[in-house]
Amino acid sequence: MNETRPSPWEPAAAPAEADRRLHAPAVARNRDAIRDTLRPRLPLSGLILEIASGSGEHIVHFAEALPALRFQPSDPSPEALASIAAWTAQAGATNVLPPLRLDAADPDWPATLAPGETPAAILCSNMIHIAPWAATEGLLRGAGALLQPGAQLILYGPFRRPGRPLEPGNAAFDESLRERNPAWGLRDLGEVTALASGAGFGEPEVIEMPANNLTVVFGKQAGR
Repeated sequence: MNETRPSPWEPAAAPAEADRRLHAPAVARNRDAIRDTLRPRLPLSGLILEIASGSGEHIVHFAEALPALRFQPSDPSPEALASIAAWTAQAGATNVLPPLRLDAADPDWPATLAPGETPAAILCSNMIHIAPWAATEGLLRGAGALLQPGAQLILYGPFRRPGRPLEPGNAAFDESLRERNPAWGLRDLGEVTALASGAGFGEPEVIEMPANNLTVVFGKQAGR
């Protein structure tokens, strides 16, 4: 069964008056599976940039499980940035940096995200199907510019796969997204891979995940 992918987020349960945390119910169902997939693929140390951090629940969970890494959340939404900061404070996650306001579609990403440092990897979960195609183009362009050879861009979410029909749940989800915004919808993994190749990435590792999702791992190639 497909997990529910609500948007916008819901307030955290029983919030205090000043509690600015948002809550995405699907996080509780997918965060451990994503964490277990990331653990052997992320570097042992360094800065991990997350694009479109949303509520901030994912990055706090990953930071608690991987304390040797430092995590840089980002999002274009002021509401999301406030939620990320609130979840980080509530968890006491000292290896999560203050969130950056960053839109994946922007032509110019920060050249560095900490003094003298570039990301060791970039994560992006459940963004490219709930955003215009320009956001995917910007994500691959920005990741290709920031990452060093051997570093990885890791995507998570539902995709169309060449030569395969959409699963019924994903087909219904895709239709609902396009009804809400014609610029949204599940992206074809072949088209994303071609875009990644143009940004200097090799063929992806594709990992099957619960609820008809995928983790897609692109490695930056040397000399590109």
